[in-house]
Amino acid sequence: MAEYSYLVLHLPRGTPREVARRILTDHAEYGYWELARMRMNADGSRKATLRRQIIRVARTPAPFPPTPQVSP
Repeated sequence: MAEYSYLVLHLPRGTPREVARRILTDHAEYGYWELARMRMNADGSRKATLRRQIIRVARTPAPFPPTPQVSP
């Protein structure tokens, strides 16, 4: 199962749609965020929840020591 980190953005009531789109696009392009949820409140403000996947690097085992070559 994938793990995500979340970022919540609050956009005030007077924010034009074009500016909100630009803010979300910048986060997506440069921060690798994706839009998880957009909520428009009754007062006109917006709450955007962004998420991005947490990539954990699996630890690899130590390499084996070289085996000696046996000459015939």
